[in-house]
Amino acid sequence: MATETDYGKLFRAARAAASALADMDDSRISSMLMELADRIESGSEDLLDANRADLGRMSPDNPMYDRLRLDKSRLAAIASDMRNVAGLRSPAGRVIESHVRPNGMEIRKISVPFGVIGIIYESRPNVGFDVFSLCVKSGNVCILKGGSDADSSNRAIVSLIRSTLSSCGFDENVVTLMPAGHESAAALLEAVGDVDLVIPRGSRRLIDFVRENAKVPVIETGAGICHTYFDKDGDIGKGAAIITNAKTRRVSVCNALDCLIIHKDRLFDLPGLCSGVKEHDVVIYADEPAYAALDGYYPSGLLKHADGDSFGTEFLSYRMAVKTVDSLEEALGHIAKYSSRHSEAIISENPDTTDRFLKKVDAACVYANVSTAFTDGAQFGFGAEIGISTQKLHARGPMALPELNTYKYVISGNGQIRR
Repeated sequence: MATETDYGKLFRAARAAASALADMDDSRISSMLMELADRIESGSEDLLDANRADLGRMSPDNPMYDRLRLDKSRLAAIASDMRNVAGLRSPAGRVIESHVRPNGMEIRKISVPFGVIGIIYESRPNVGFDVFSLCVKSGNVCILKGGSDADSSNRAIVSLIRSTLSSCGFDENVVTLMPAGHESAAALLEAVGDVDLVIPRGSRRLIDFVRENAKVPVIETGAGICHTYFDKDGDIGKGAAIITNAKTRRVSVCNALDCLIIHKDRLFDLPGLCSGVKEHDVVIYADEPAYAALDGYYPSGLLKHADGDSFGTEFLSYRMAVKTVDSLEEALGHIAKYSSRHSEAIISENPDTTDRFLKKVDAACVYANVSTAFTDGAQFGFGAEIGISTQKLHARGPMALPELNTYKYVISGNGQIRR
């Protein structure tokens, strides 16, 4: 186990790597990322062997199992996202705005990297690749702190990244993997002066822990408690497809549907709206009106009465709640009470209702007649994401390259003095 002194050495090495990275041409960074993408695909068996070791220590019934699992198609997607990031323009050095003062002094607002970014995450080994590509492309180094459940995968991933960095002429300390224990997390959160920013990715409990214990700045990437409201003017064809996709495309991700809200005037359509999720054996926790509408049409073994824990729960599995409302206002009230402010959706053909929903819902991403499954940096055209921020300061929604830069003011003149 690393000692306090060892952690200090790691942090200082990362800071030195950040300084060296600032001198690297963006084209060299892109070339290195392209090389790494190739190595991910050519070295997939080693990565999968390490991942199988992690999977062997986790029950397949654990909601985190799917997040932990890698396969060749997922590695190919990771490599593809990395190539997309490599092809994007780095935000570092971009002139955000400029103006000249009456005395001739020029003031420019310029985008600059944070420097050293720490990421604390759980169960998702792909995060290591995504975080690295976005951080290095935006001019940052990253310190990764994964969970013990993915430790074998994380070690194999970081080993591959560091060997690629070295072979491409970069300081391998552009990425650092911390030990998997709690002690290293505490060291990272207390690294004032060494670490510029920490971003947690994981459960509500992890995010709360980081926020409550960090002495360095934190950007929260929140848990996803996602709702879809089927309005009285909703189209059943669109609704059934959107609900099925949002719930079942990948149940373990933060943009998956947790609660379907339905207007009471459309309860007769509820069996049709749930026909797709029925094929995936989704357990439904329905309030009394919804239960009555589904009873006899939905498998009895999968239909449950909702209780106090059914709403405001991020299920991360083949389960969802159904809530009946009398009006748009009641739907908005339910979302306001239980939302994690991640992703919320309405299904409606009424433009006035839709517009009111989009204006009133307080969330990072608000959808009209679209699945919440699209809350993803790659789907937004950002190449990849470092997380979905649910807070309102600095960044909100999918955080990609621009959000990994802050800015500074550069002032140029010709001998001006203040009187």
